[in-house]
Amino acid sequence: MKFQIEDVTVYFPYDNIYPEQYAYMVELKRALDAKGHCLLEMPTGTGKTIALLSLITSYALSKPSNPIKFIYCTRTVHEMEKTLSELKLLHNYQLQHLGPAAKILALGLSSRKNLCINPTVVSAENRDSVDAACRKLTASWVRELAAENPRIPTCSFFENYEKSASEAILPPGVYTLQDLRAYGKLKGWCPYFLARHMVQLANVVVYSYQYLLDPKVAGIISKEMQRESVVVFDEAHNIDNVCIEALSVSVRMQTLEGATRNINRMSQEIDRFKATDAGRLRAEYNRLVEGLALRGDLPASDAWLANPALPNDILKEAVPGNIRRAEHFLSVLRRLVQYIRGRLQTENVEKEGPVTFVASVNTQAGIDQKMLRFCYDRLHSLMLTLEISDTDEFLHIQTICDFATLVGTYTRGFSIIIEPFDERMPHIPDPVLQLCCHDASLAIKPVFERFQSVVITSGTLSPIDLYPRLLNFNPVVSRSFTMSLTRDCICPMVLTRGSDQLPVSTKYDLRSDPGVEKNYGKLLLEMVSVVPDGIVCFFVSYSYMDGIVNSWHETGLLKEIMQHKLVFIETQDVVETTLALDNYRKACDCGRGAVFFSVARGKVAEGIDFDRHYGRLVIMFGVPFQYTLSRILLARLEYLRDTFQIKEGDFLTFDALRQAAQCVGRVIRSKADYGMMIFADKRYSRHDKRSKLPGWILSHLRDAHLNLSTDMAAHIAREFLRKMAQPYDKTGVMGKKTLLSEADLEKMGNSNLGEMF
Repeated sequence: MKFQIEDVTVYFPYDNIYPEQYAYMVELKRALDAKGHCLLEMPTGTGKTIALLSLITSYALSKPSNPIKFIYCTRTVHEMEKTLSELKLLHNYQLQHLGPAAKILALGLSSRKNLCINPTVVSAENRDSVDAACRKLTASWVRELAAENPRIPTCSFFENYEKSASEAILPPGVYTLQDLRAYGKLKGWCPYFLARHMVQLANVVVYSYQYLLDPKVAGIISKEMQRESVVVFDEAHNIDNVCIEALSVSVRMQTLEGATRNINRMSQEIDRFKATDAGRLRAEYNRLVEGLALRGDLPASDAWLANPALPNDILKEAVPGNIRRAEHFLSVLRRLVQYIRGRLQTENVEKEGPVTFVASVNTQAGIDQKMLRFCYDRLHSLMLTLEISDTDEFLHIQTICDFATLVGTYTRGFSIIIEPFDERMPHIPDPVLQLCCHDASLAIKPVFERFQSVVITSGTLSPIDLYPRLLNFNPVVSRSFTMSLTRDCICPMVLTRGSDQLPVSTKYDLRSDPGVEKNYGKLLLEMVSVVPDGIVCFFVSYSYMDGIVNSWHETGLLKEIMQHKLVFIETQDVVETTLALDNYRKACDCGRGAVFFSVARGKVAEGIDFDRHYGRLVIMFGVPFQYTLSRILLARLEYLRDTFQIKEGDFLTFDALRQAAQCVGRVIRSKADYGMMIFADKRYSRHDKRSKLPGWILSHLRDAHLNLSTDMAAHIAREFLRKMAQPYDKTGVMGKKTLLSEADLEKMGNSNLGEMF
């Protein structure tokens, strides 16, 4: 269907549209017109992705004189592929209506591991090894040697791509990662470098958050992106954590041992070069004297990760004199590693700010702040000079230089925390020095400043007013949408006590109470006998899940549960979990029914959907607070309180409830779907906790369902499932339409859009 929103003709590839999708597009257009940033919360399963893609591509088509680029950031490769396949459908629809005028170039960009088609390279076990294997075949010095000696292996795909030079371009179209690999094989070109090159020219780019938020990656991939870009962060409820991780570094004893090996290897290489090619080291020294850290434009295959500090904070001046000579720089690194090793040999927890730490490094190791700031660039320059291609071997020294550059650059918003052991296992010495970033606004600030519109959207952004404070920006539009439903297909319940009227909770003083464990088990037992197909249970942590499953096993509860349904458990091993999920789905498909035990902050809670019969009920056992004794969390809470006036309790509750909402939202993936959500903890009945859940869950949470015991919950579940089994009209009844056609939109106009909600 196609329809007008003010001056923009929107092309939407389906015959009907949900009212909230239309409202979402109207708000999104307002933000684009104002060239400002926006926050939009849209319930899961209401077609958020296609609404975003339709509006922004249609908006770009309506303004051909002023083309805008569309950058769509996802968290996982699976989400990237899903987005690109939606975009393909939309693009074909636009081509039918507009012909060649609608042609665009859209592509996904991922790591070499996901794009490489050279069998010898892609067989390496992890991402770093694939990157290093690629450099060994494509680095400029390897190719120079190979030109003289054909026996030296190179990558035929990269050579063909380089030979084609300006002809190596992608024709217009929408390319998923699979399509890029197929096109690369067809032409004999390297898909990774082709995609890297085409990202600058594409109309739509879909890639991971890190490509914009992590300065090390953004500095290579995204620095050329134009200002007239619309950036979308999808599923962005955890965006503050991504920003913080991008600027945090941890150093362990293994890192220091690896760094020492790296320094020794570089030292040997320097001695070798001194004997065979001293001119190369002299040329590097002269370049550094002139203030050029790197020689001109590096070929793409040589470009290493960029500086870990944000672009505006990098000093635009020459490398300090005392680290210009390669051997001097190595002796500085040795002293730094030695200093950190000394700091790790402490028996007490230590916490200090970057300023104190830098002063201490200066007095004890003779390394000043400026030398620290230039560590990363100087290492990069040295590795190119020494022609080191096995970069995966040098990750340790890279980490040390990352740490040094960040600690030398930033004075606020960071802490250095040294812990001699993990508090949960105090008898095992495992010292770690962590540079923790507390301010999420640091990493995202360049994105807000550089691009004209940034859209932050997810199914759980409640309370929506906390995000502008955490990320320190002013949205021009901030809106939370509800879900228009033909029938009440969501049934949230708060269970506060068991059948014996004892309160249930995962509060620290109650969690190991046998009465609570028994009541949780009885609740699950009741539900497996009532609910058909799949049930998903989320626990607050792996250790709690292990403990409670053991206790159920000993009391025979688990055996009773398994008479009704099979039980599958998420573990910390990705392969095991994938296998368990696969078998869980098989059990649901064949009618045996299954229960999946998962962890609220694990892998499954974030990216796996339990739609249709795979999830008819989700039980959230407890409130998934972070580990509140974590030193890093305490330091962050203190910073948020002092800088943004966000109270500790408010932030912890917000963080726990966005996680809980994310877990329970897994069961509703479309409007035809139905499912129940049980929040099994007495704390959910308190208004201050409950009110932080998203509006689309709260609007279905009745007062009668706020203080239930196990038997009452089972009764409500039976009634709800009986009601859901009845036939219903999908388009909506009683004047409240939940599917709008083109004619409905024309009739409605913009004026009475408000009446839809």
